[in-house]
Amino acid sequence: MNIALTIVTIVAIAVTFSALSARYALSAPLVLIGVGICVSYLPLLPDVELTPELVLVGLLPPLLYAAAIRTSLIDFRTNKRPIALLSIGLVLFTTVGVGLLVWAMLDVPLAVGFALGAVVAPPDAVAATTIARRIGLPRRIVTILEGESLVNDATAIVTLRTAIAAIAGTVSIWEIGSSFLLSSLGGVAVGLAVAFVVGRVRRLITDDITDVAVSLLTPWLAYLPAEQIHLPGVEGEPSGVLAVVVAGLILGHKSPLIQSGTSRLFESTNWSTISFVLENAVFLLIGMQISSIVGDLSDSELSPVLIASTCAAVLVAVIALRMIWLVPAVYLPRLAQSVRERDPVPPWQSTVIIGWAGMRGVVTLAAVFLLPLETPEREVLVLIAFVVTVGTLVLQGLTLPWLVRRLGVPGPDRHEDHLQEAEVFQSVTDAGVAYLDDHEDVQIADSVRRRLRERAHDRSNAVWERLGGRETPTAQYSRTRAAMLDRERAELVRIRDAGLVDQSVLARIMNALDIEETILDRAAEDETTAERETDLRPGASRTAGCDHLREAVTMPDPITPEGCEECLAAEDDWLHLRLCMQCGHVGCCDSSPGMHAGAHYRETGHPVMRSFEPGEAWRWCFVDELTG
Repeated sequence: MNIALTIVTIVAIAVTFSALSARYALSAPLVLIGVGICVSYLPLLPDVELTPELVLVGLLPPLLYAAAIRTSLIDFRTNKRPIALLSIGLVLFTTVGVGLLVWAMLDVPLAVGFALGAVVAPPDAVAATTIARRIGLPRRIVTILEGESLVNDATAIVTLRTAIAAIAGTVSIWEIGSSFLLSSLGGVAVGLAVAFVVGRVRRLITDDITDVAVSLLTPWLAYLPAEQIHLPGVEGEPSGVLAVVVAGLILGHKSPLIQSGTSRLFESTNWSTISFVLENAVFLLIGMQISSIVGDLSDSELSPVLIASTCAAVLVAVIALRMIWLVPAVYLPRLAQSVRERDPVPPWQSTVIIGWAGMRGVVTLAAVFLLPLETPEREVLVLIAFVVTVGTLVLQGLTLPWLVRRLGVPGPDRHEDHLQEAEVFQSVTDAGVAYLDDHEDVQIADSVRRRLRERAHDRSNAVWERLGGRETPTAQYSRTRAAMLDRERAELVRIRDAGLVDQSVLARIMNALDIEETILDRAAEDETTAERETDLRPGASRTAGCDHLREAVTMPDPITPEGCEECLAAEDDWLHLRLCMQCGHVGCCDSSPGMHAGAHYRETGHPVMRSFEPGEAWRWCFVDELTG
């Protein structure tokens, strides 16, 4: 009962203060750490120790897997060089640098210094990406930080266990290298095998709940077998971390092929909830360690001044070593012309942001407890790990948003996102309509065929509508339908309370209303995002595959600048206006009743139209179906 009460209390505190942080625009990790520090000195809860087993087996696999299935395998491959340089090269560089510093300041064996260096080397995935996404960093920076955090834990823990073995003097250089190689290759192999087997099994599953249950088991299906891979006589290395990451990346990439749409929605909701609870509980638990850490310092013979100065020096070192490493990591590979042409040198501001986004987290604090009890000055090393974790979260976490604004690093261009989304929806819709055209012999009523075609075009037009500045038909539909759903649900509750209909029937109807409401909530969210966009910038790269867009640059004088030519003649209304880039004809969009812009293309063959709405500069090619 005490354990259950402790777990419930921790989760309740974590969720409560996370919600309060979101409401008042505060950094949830920092707030939870502060709350944890306060709680650690109150006799409300028993001491909760972040043991290595709890973190490495209980917390790390689900957190890594949840991050991996959300990470694009395509983006990961595209950025494999910077990810490898950070997750492997930087971890080893930091291990050596901090190891030498601790060896010199505390007069401990060099292997002990390297062990602490491995402990504080890996930045935390949760801390970095939570802040990165909240402040809107460029997507490539977020991808690199996520990819680094997925792999660097494995590198750090392998290095740590190697240093621990060196402290005991039980392994040779040959055994260290062989064990490291076997761990890496074994972890990747297990991850590939688990992804293959689980993927084949999930293809055969027709029940969505069962499919999601298999997804929840997958992190441990990959982690536990991989942990058994090691050389005879050498302690097992954390191949499980790599196995979880590899399995998650592949299964996330294959999800459209092995899951139904409903299963993907269920899986996303479940893993989002699990990640939310675990991430916030982890930061609370980090803060709750402080009282025991401070209490253990009484066993140390070192002076408080030396302990404090060493903590500060290591904190500065982990930040400085990351910034130093990035200079050769960014610029040296691009001395090769082939690399430079394929991947130009990024703006120096982006390099600075990646360097400053090195917040440590739960893995650092958990890994330090892997140190054997007989390790010299172990209690001081634990305090150093805590100071580095909290120090980077406070110092870098609080200043990163300010630094991004100061350097003027642009976030994702949501205007360009809308253009790309509209283009993709158009292509997807055309593929669906093409199916109808190719299967005209199928016995489908004309009214049904017409309805299918209209619904497909309505979905595509709804995305184009968001590029305008006025309330769209889709927004009007969503708002009105939401009010209707409220009335329908109230009637359903009245029927339920009256006991007039079987409850299972009512449950199915309620579920149908809830699903429709979810779709409306998504549409409303997209509309709200669109309302914040006021300046559409054309993406130059979008014109690369279209000669019509490249040639249609000069904007002609509009024939009827006051509005759609045909609608003005007929005294009709329109929604949004489009301008023909060849003759200057002004027509209404396909979401307007007249759809005169599209009709003008079909009559004249003029390929490119431009938005004629204030503040919008995007163009559309009817021939190649590309935006620019």
